Amino acid sequence: MMRALALLAALCVAGPVVAQAVEEPPATEVVAPPPVEVATRTEADGTTTLTHSALVAAPITEVWTAVSTPEGWVTWAVPLARWAEGESDILETSYNPAELAGGPGAIWQQFVARIPGRLLVFRTIKTPDDFPHGDAYKKVTGIFELASEGAGTRVRLTSTGYPDSEGGRALAGFFATGNAATLEGLQRRFVEGPKVWAVQPAE
Repeated sequence: MMRALALLAALCVAGPVVAQAVEEPPATEVVAPPPVEVATRTEADGTTTLTHSALVAAPITEVWTAVSTPEGWVTWAVPLARWAEGESDILETSYNPAELAGGPGAIWQQFVARIPGRLLVFRTIKTPDDFPHGDAYKKVTGIFELASEGAGTRVRLTSTGYPDSEGGRALAGFFATGNAATLEGLQRRFVEGPKVWAVQPAE
């Protein structure tokens, strides 16, 4: 619509034009990122390990910021991210942009090890109150590994320790798909730009 209005304005300024074709500028082709690779493995102790691998079209420094800081997380993963009050290693996030600190919908992820630009190990120590199998999920350890690949960054997310239980298997099945969608969101962030979150209406 904006392009059509711009062309109309140009014609009005230029005066009458008879049977003159207007060349459209070539459209910029958006190259879709390669699909996320997913692998599932059952360990000797019966626990399940998930591995997701994605190529992100951005330098490693930018991808590191996206996965390791609150400012980065809100550009692709969740509408609300901040450090938990008084903590420098607990990332508090929520899918509700108006969530109160420590509220029922808040998620706390504790960073247990960091090698800047290379490795981030974390565990979820608080889930939303209505999250199923929350106790089982707190036993899972997440590991982000970053490595330069061509002009982009290879991101590998390993989730290990899904318990050998009904709840653990349900979680592994859910996150096999869910983590793939999450990494697809990270890929899109560097193709389409930062995610714009819808504003929830006030209750």
